[in-house]
Amino acid sequence: MAWNSFLQPSRNLRKLGLLGMNQRNGDYVLRYNPRKFYPLVDDKLRTKKLAQSVGIAVPELYAVIEAEYQIAKLPALLEAYDDFVVKPAHGSGGEGILIIKGRRNGCFRKLNGTLLSCAEVGYHISNILSGMYSLGGQPDVALIEYRVDFDPVFDQVSYQGVPDIRTIVFRGIPVMSMLRLPTRQSDGKANLHQGAIGVGIDLVNGLTTCGVWHEDLIEAHPDSGYSINGLAIPGWENIMQLSAGCRELVSLGYIGVDIVLDSRLGPLMLEINARPGLSIQLANKKGLLPRLQAVEKIKTIPASLVERVVLAKQIYRQC
Repeated sequence: MAWNSFLQPSRNLRKLGLLGMNQRNGDYVLRYNPRKFYPLVDDKLRTKKLAQSVGIAVPELYAVIEAEYQIAKLPALLEAYDDFVVKPAHGSGGEGILIIKGRRNGCFRKLNGTLLSCAEVGYHISNILSGMYSLGGQPDVALIEYRVDFDPVFDQVSYQGVPDIRTIVFRGIPVMSMLRLPTRQSDGKANLHQGAIGVGIDLVNGLTTCGVWHEDLIEAHPDSGYSINGLAIPGWENIMQLSAGCRELVSLGYIGVDIVLDSRLGPLMLEINARPGLSIQLANKKGLLPRLQAVEKIKTIPASLVERVVLAKQIYRQC
């Protein structure tokens, strides 16, 4: 399949099996995701606590800032931590995330080396509380949590930040995955719209297949020059099962599950999205529709996560 024809937005969409935004919303999000369960995924704090209650590993929560007066206690709250992440509980697209990696001269050091005073970190948290980064601009809370130390397999293909693995899970069956790699342009964040790289993943063996940066096919990381093809994702079976199990966790049928690989702790579930984006199709050079339709034909979804992963691999081979 030619890459240019794959990107054409008009008459070839259905032929190529591409899922468009309107069809995603009408046929999958609205149909399979009851709105009453959205708060379980739109609130990262609630998602984290829910995952912990059933034994799903997540980054450790250090503190929650819910009101302005708590910012005055920030020096004491952060005294024990040199590395941490600050994020809005209701943020999206990576907006408002502050990553701290170490201290220097009494200040906190960002991934790019910029130093922030404790007061500046407090100012950022104040912006989070005001709703600057939240969905709909509503008042928010700030989470301070463990900074993931990513698996060394990604050392040469990630710029500063932490790569993550996004998997689309439909009716409890993983249907498509991609590895998202931070770049200099994305400021170390694994968000494609900010300039990260999307790399398709073979669901059968966990090997990366091809990469896309914006709308350009690439084979090497633009910052390091190292190949991004043929990387073996460690613990792939566990990642697939962990992703599949998130369906029951939030009672939503069509979700995107984001998982990070920590060098010490292994797979950690980062968040769940009820409206996952569609660029995963570009990263895989495959449309989602044939796989979604194959899952829709399954009358009874197995309760066993192992059996679901087997089905996921069968569908991947066929579509």
